Amino acid sequence: MRAAFKAVENSRQVAVLVPTTLLAQQHYDNFSQRFSPFPARVVMLSRFQSPKEVRAILKDLEAGSVDVVIGTHRLLQQDVRFRNLGLVIIDEEQWFGVRHKERLKQLRTQVDVLTLTATPIPRTLQMAMSGVRDMSVIETPPPGRLAIKSQVLRFSDTAVREAIVRELGRGGQTFFVHNRVQTMERMAAHLKEVVPEARVVMAHGQMDERLLESVMLQFVRREADVLVASAIIQSGLDLPSANTILVNRADTFGLAQLYQLRGRVGRAGHQAYAYFFVPDEGALTGDAQKRLVAIQEFTELGSGFRIAAADLEIRGAGNLLGKQQSGHIAAVGLDL
Repeated sequence: MRAAFKAVENSRQVAVLVPTTLLAQQHYDNFSQRFSPFPARVVMLSRFQSPKEVRAILKDLEAGSVDVVIGTHRLLQQDVRFRNLGLVIIDEEQWFGVRHKERLKQLRTQVDVLTLTATPIPRTLQMAMSGVRDMSVIETPPPGRLAIKSQVLRFSDTAVREAIVRELGRGGQTFFVHNRVQTMERMAAHLKEVVPEARVVMAHGQMDERLLESVMLQFVRREADVLVASAIIQSGLDLPSANTILVNRADTFGLAQLYQLRGRVGRAGHQAYAYFFVPDEGALTGDAQKRLVAIQEFTELGSGFRIAAADLEIRGAGNLLGKQQSGHIAAVGLDL
């Protein structure tokens, strides 16, 4: 926000790129609040708006009467033109491909880019380590924040019930991540049977926007106890009252994803718990085992950097000149 303010002060426009509509909404609220004492205009561009509103915003962007625009991939489309873009902020950059990031640089050659992520993609981390990009690491957690207790275990109704009931007992909320939209309703119904005393709601990216918005609001206002969601919640949502997360089929997620999911809880001063459920150990692939070992090993705060380094080791560094963001370089020697 300070960087954005600095740019606006020097009459440049700022684009904030985020991966999901939910996160765009959250940033928009925070930016509007912080910028309200100043004559800066903050707008949001996402699928929550009508085509008419979008057209008006695009016109104002080109005219230069908008200072900060916060948006999803919609910002990357060809019809978005800026009068005087000075700074691009990419939040959660592990969600964007190389092509997306380059598109923003084409908008203007003289543009500064600030990239934020807890878990950089191997290629980005490699660039930072080899000095192609500058990097700064925030090591100090906010005061009063505790490390999250993580467990990898086999799926069982008893474990699920215990975890949810414990969270209910201290007046908190629980995330249940089930990343299959087809079977999500069945899972939600099953949870209602296992924990009848909890109010269960459901959210995923294929829902109607209005419905998704109302479900999230319900959860934020604490009118529900358990949110059964797809991986849509892993991108930076901030809900301090939710302090237990259960991840079903944790072996199907990438290492950075697991770390991001775990980061949804423990955002207030309470002790948070993360449970990663896996099928039989025999069924796991070698890489899945490595990932689950790493997520249990690096539990202290600010370990995103070490997680990313472990990810780099497991998946390889990708290609600095091409589009692959991970993988091992075979054709060109490493010393090049």
